Amino acid sequence: MSFVERHGLWSAEQKEAAKRLAAIVEQNKLETIRLSFADQHGILRGKTLIASEALASLESGCGITTSLLAKDTSHKTVFPVFTAGGGFGIKEMEGAADALMVPDPTTFRVLPWSPKSGWVLCDIYFGNGKPVPFSTRQLHRSAVNSLGERGYDFVAGLEVEFHLFKLDDAHMAPGDAGQPGRPPSVSLLSHGYQYLAEQRFDQIEPAVDILRRDIIALGLPLRSVEVEYGPSQCEFTFAPKQGLEPADNMVLFRSAVKQIARRHGYHATFMCLPKLPSVFASGWHLHQSLVSRADGKNAFMATDGNEFLSPLARNYLAGLLAHARASTVFTTPTINGYKRYRSYTLAPDRAIWGRDNRGVMIRVLGGTNDPATRLENRIGEPTANPYLYMASQILSGLDGVDNKLDPGLSADTPYETTADPLPKSLREAVFALKDDPFFRKALGETFIDYYVHIKNAEIERFQAEVSDWEQREYFEMF
Repeated sequence: MSFVERHGLWSAEQKEAAKRLAAIVEQNKLETIRLSFADQHGILRGKTLIASEALASLESGCGITTSLLAKDTSHKTVFPVFTAGGGFGIKEMEGAADALMVPDPTTFRVLPWSPKSGWVLCDIYFGNGKPVPFSTRQLHRSAVNSLGERGYDFVAGLEVEFHLFKLDDAHMAPGDAGQPGRPPSVSLLSHGYQYLAEQRFDQIEPAVDILRRDIIALGLPLRSVEVEYGPSQCEFTFAPKQGLEPADNMVLFRSAVKQIARRHGYHATFMCLPKLPSVFASGWHLHQSLVSRADGKNAFMATDGNEFLSPLARNYLAGLLAHARASTVFTTPTINGYKRYRSYTLAPDRAIWGRDNRGVMIRVLGGTNDPATRLENRIGEPTANPYLYMASQILSGLDGVDNKLDPGLSADTPYETTADPLPKSLREAVFALKDDPFFRKALGETFIDYYVHIKNAEIERFQAEVSDWEQREYFEMF
């Protein structure tokens, strides 16, 4: 029996998808297939196999070192992997041992920008068939399944901002290498400031058209391509999808955009606030609702003419607010992302909600008998691991439902309403998560301690660096 058969890892749908995958590989004469998994940061890692070898690995899995789960955002290993338990207290991860990437055939794509290459997303397992506990896709799947047990499906639509620049110098001299390496030099595609102006869009259209065509060819549910307020800033929005699909789409979208852009002489970045003159911060707004499995109706939709959210939706909303501070590590996982939370901007700075108000954290859209009723969480940054972002939403929302929490009144003046402030820094957010008993129970102490350790390693590296601000402030004065 194969590894997949022995441990019962595939559904009937996945088995059928595996047959279609093999047929597509033969029909398109694919030469290579990339096997990828999303790491702790939501970055795709994996191996590229010759097509015949990849097909042979579909049910047997492909080995990958567990030390990839021990790295911070500089790709430095921050756990002592050669000690007992590998620094995780887990025997299977000792000595940078292997885990197995097991493809999910339903995610298979032919890459438009590399037409002889296929791509498939994988889940990671130990050799004994147990899921690796730090697999964020598995954590999200667990949250989605908990919703299913209650009779609901999670629905999410993506609204993602990012910057697209002309690549002037990739800085590929040997001396530019490092962890991390020297960032590229870029120039603008537009001056910005003219939000949704057709003239500005026309300036960037030649570049975004390249992205648009390949993103659609990938089968991602693209809805719109927009020019944002800042210089060289744009936004792609995607139709709502159910279950794991929105998160899977997000990891593929980010990776695809960066690869496509680079091949055509551009640099795309999902960094929240690049250190470039006059640029604006980028956000990732997550539109979410629940659909009843019993009748297929939007469970957030109000049927009472005096309300614009169902009782379930109000409780779910209250849960998002109650756990907002601790969940920011998942929605805004970088040091840079906290520079976006500023008063009197189009970003939130406190845990509040409002009806169709762009200054709040949770913007409520829809109304009585409106099947498009949803909650738009405006807290996230585009670098967030989508599995952790969405899982944190589901878990927080369900806690609000279980405890019948009340979200209070709509905040019509979002920057004047009294409410819990969002963390001002990643360190503050990490403290909020570390001490939060809810997420420790919901995601498990093992995962929380692991994730906090990685984030603290990034913070410590940041604090060890002397910034330009410190040099200007103190070097001459003292």
